[in-house]
Amino acid sequence: MTGRDGYRESISKGLDAVYKLGRNITMNTGDRETEIPRLRREIEEAEFIVIGAGAGLSTSAGLIYSGERFEKYFYDFAEAYGITDMYSGGFYPFPDAQTRWAWWARHIYFNRYVDAPKPVYRQLLDRMKDRNYFVITTNVDHQFQRAGLDKSRLFYTQGDYGLFQSVDPAWQETYDNEEWVMKAMEAQGFVRNDQGEFAVPEGASLCMRIPAELIPKSPRDGSEVTMNLRSDDTFVEDAGWHRASESYSEFLQRLAGRRVLFLELGVGANTPVIIKYPFWAETYENPKATYACLNYNEAFCPKKIEKQSICIDGDIGEVLDAIGEVSESAQGTSAL
Repeated sequence: MTGRDGYRESISKGLDAVYKLGRNITMNTGDRETEIPRLRREIEEAEFIVIGAGAGLSTSAGLIYSGERFEKYFYDFAEAYGITDMYSGGFYPFPDAQTRWAWWARHIYFNRYVDAPKPVYRQLLDRMKDRNYFVITTNVDHQFQRAGLDKSRLFYTQGDYGLFQSVDPAWQETYDNEEWVMKAMEAQGFVRNDQGEFAVPEGASLCMRIPAELIPKSPRDGSEVTMNLRSDDTFVEDAGWHRASESYSEFLQRLAGRRVLFLELGVGANTPVIIKYPFWAETYENPKATYACLNYNEAFCPKKIEKQSICIDGDIGEVLDAIGEVSESAQGTSAL
């Protein structure tokens, strides 16, 4: 390893590029009948592919924080506290630690320890078969790993629902929480279904508090823990995080002057400095690079790299399906 910090290096590069690229943005997404085959060709012919994944990818996979999933697993919290979705519930001032950790046990389990309802992550990795690629993601739901991605190809920049850290950031360590989550789910009354996953029991109510002895503590000194999610400067970047950051930097160092596809999937406007701006910067500096943005109602690029860009407005899973159909069609034609 080089000891490089791919996270901060790429952010710095992206911020610098914003000034060069200016504010002239285009949402000219083009014709899907043209752009989808073009994207398929880029996937097949690129020497390197850098995948940047945001929340929109998990949304496409069915990991939605409101609506049916929320009402099914958090109905009692909704009734008791007026919480309307999983995201806002993470900031709710619960009356005590037993209630707060009961909430988090459910939130972690249903967004980290079960497969996404739709196989979009597996579809994506199928499209990357035999390709030289690396993934950088702001998602914390572990779905790339669950889909079978080799973690040496992955940089999870913002943390992991499956990890705790001490409230004291002096300890730059994280702790696996799977065993605790399973105990906390059982303590609330969830039962295993035929697939071995926790489900809401029929005809029984759930408990919104866990026993005091189940409140998670640091195995180092018994102090309080919190989620390993980046929200401020207390976020712990553990040894695994640093290895992934170095691997990302090393991968980027190999791309200069090569044919590269920067494939951005579901990255919103909340954290553009981590994936979007760096991808723009890399594309702007390399005339052989292509920037592809797949997003629902947010597919755009700077005017200065428009000719190097593919912007497709739509559901990511549907686009991946269409790419597969195009590939099958092309194979069938070549066989004639």
